[in-house]
Amino acid sequence: MPNDYETILYETRGRIVLLTLNRPDKLNAWSAKMEGEFIRALDAASSDPSVHVIVVTGAGRAFCAGGDIGAWSQDIATRGDGRPQVSPLVSREGSPEVPVTLARSKPVIAAINGHAIGIGLTMPLACDIRIASDRAKFSARFVKVGLTPECGSTRYLPLVAGLDNALFMALTGRIIDAAEAKERGLVDRVVPHDSLMDEAIALAEEISANPPSAVWAAKRLMHENGNESDLRRVVSAEGYAIREARRQPDHAEAVQAFVEKREPNFGSR
Repeated sequence: MPNDYETILYETRGRIVLLTLNRPDKLNAWSAKMEGEFIRALDAASSDPSVHVIVVTGAGRAFCAGGDIGAWSQDIATRGDGRPQVSPLVSREGSPEVPVTLARSKPVIAAINGHAIGIGLTMPLACDIRIASDRAKFSARFVKVGLTPECGSTRYLPLVAGLDNALFMALTGRIIDAAEAKERGLVDRVVPHDSLMDEAIALAEEISANPPSAVWAAKRLMHENGNESDLRRVVSAEGYAIREARRQPDHAEAVQAFVEKREPNFGSR
């Protein structure tokens, strides 16, 4: 199990990996180090055949309070003409590898335990399912600091919440509570704070009980076809995936288990 992270915790629970953003004294503010470790941890979990589902949450009272603005101010240097130079975190053009890595990973559930601001909101949008504590707060705060939405959110925010809600969040920068986030489609469920992790792990276990090859293929199809306007390409991709699925041992086991009236025993691949 990976254990060489400084800003996240990597914990294995059977077929589930729990990734916890772990800078509680900074409200889990996103930094360059956290981003690199998060991507590395996602890839490690996704390459492990014993792992079926990933759950992401935050340590302490916040999920992620956005970019580490304190670090930005330390990183900003003054050029000869007196204008500020953008920090390394900002100059990477909005964490482009985060949504790309999430899209190719095994299924990811965001268990949003507290404030989810800036990338603390946009990163979960690229996850597959979002469950929020009733104490959570949400904001696409970028406009308040003179920046534009990032981390793939100009795609995922309209897809997840609809264009009207995406524009409301992006143009106002308003902080909203969990109930309003649910109404606006930002999260799938809101649960009592004390039961958040139990609910997230139970959902992860439900997903992990399904054949992993079919789960991964279904996720890939949804991500690839969700923004595809050509219906012929959509159904062609589905047809190819179904043909491949019929060749997998998981499909044969599911059919045999149905015939024999028993629970299927799926492999780990």
